[in-house]
Amino acid sequence: MIDVVLNRQPHANCTGTSRRDFLRVGALAGLSLPSLLRAEARATSPAAGARAKSVVLVFLGGGLSHHDSFDPKPDAPDDVRGKYATIPTAVPGLRISERLPRMAQVMNRLALVRSGAHNNDHHETATNWVLSGRFGTPFGDYPAVGAVVAHETGFSGTLPPYVAVPRNPSFTWELGKSAFLGGRYESFKAGDPSQTNYKVQDLSSEADAKKAARRDTLLKAVDGLAQKVEGNDQIATYDEFHARAREMVLSTEARSAFAIEREPEKLRDRYGRSTAGQSMLLARRLVESGVRFVTVNYGGWDHHGKIFEGLDKKLPEFDQAVSALVEDMSARGTFENTLLVVMGEFGRTPKINKDAGRDHWGQAASLLFAGAGVKPGLVLGKTDRQGAYTTQRPVTPADVAYTILDTMGIDPRKQLTTPDGRPLEVLDQGETVKELFE
Repeated sequence: MIDVVLNRQPHANCTGTSRRDFLRVGALAGLSLPSLLRAEARATSPAAGARAKSVVLVFLGGGLSHHDSFDPKPDAPDDVRGKYATIPTAVPGLRISERLPRMAQVMNRLALVRSGAHNNDHHETATNWVLSGRFGTPFGDYPAVGAVVAHETGFSGTLPPYVAVPRNPSFTWELGKSAFLGGRYESFKAGDPSQTNYKVQDLSSEADAKKAARRDTLLKAVDGLAQKVEGNDQIATYDEFHARAREMVLSTEARSAFAIEREPEKLRDRYGRSTAGQSMLLARRLVESGVRFVTVNYGGWDHHGKIFEGLDKKLPEFDQAVSALVEDMSARGTFENTLLVVMGEFGRTPKINKDAGRDHWGQAASLLFAGAGVKPGLVLGKTDRQGAYTTQRPVTPADVAYTILDTMGIDPRKQLTTPDGRPLEVLDQGETVKELFE
């Protein structure tokens, strides 16, 4: 492994090192030199049996109240039912919260799972569990599914395979990371696309003289390294390596993919000018450009007190953004090759607490799936009359992760190797939720 360092001064970004100052060429984008071109070839087409080329995961950090959204209990006592009435949807017999009128119109394009279930009520532990499919400590013992997808599909073109918008979930520290797979498979943090004049760090087209000089220095370093390795039988050809390295530095592909300002103003308004809305629009752009896994980090659902004041603001934003994403992906044909998953780390308690809120509840939650052959209009699983416990077809975090990986054509039981040489299965349990697919 060869490191090319252009500036010893600290210019840390979210990974601790500036992307402009540091290029690990000996493992370009985390790949060994002999595997670079093989990984790219592998990434250009989906694996055999894959239903999808990409995944958009909308993560509802904090835990969406299923009672007040997709699993209302209108016949339950007042302290369980809550304040919202229910409305009919495009799926005959299915009713959801009155605060989700636009989602009601698109439920016939989605599958609703009302039986998400596990037994952990701690934010960090539960989040790492649902994002990885394996139970561990709160500190992330196992790689998030997005990191596994990046590891298994490789790098195609100049876009990162795994992107988080605006960034990975975080409560007290960053969650859903690559764990023992290493920093090469961490998500690229896209930032907040709702900001005025949004630009992704290091992808701005307005390079000043200093930036141009730094790029020139980098290219010279790559040239020098390539001359050293030229003739090495581990590399197909010097020209291929040189061209690939130059492409990574000078690419316009990434700038184009992140250029959300190119979208029609009317469409941007349809998604909503919130961080959530613009993040989902950017996610659609990214998967259409070849990004394999996008996590939209949409937090703010941890309503321990005054839940209805909070949901009166959050649910309309959710309703606008997610329904727009579903309509847009449907209209553009993006769903043909993309799996959409919407979930949090858990649901909320059946009974409203003394502070007019609902607390953490891992025993029941609602999840949404769409695209990649998912049955539109399906309602899978049930909870009891108070929405406390799953009574039909429980779906575990391992099942969700297994389903995502299987849909991408990745073997969920494949053995990876930890840094200490220990073989470890991606998932040690779980199964594909076969009822989801046609």
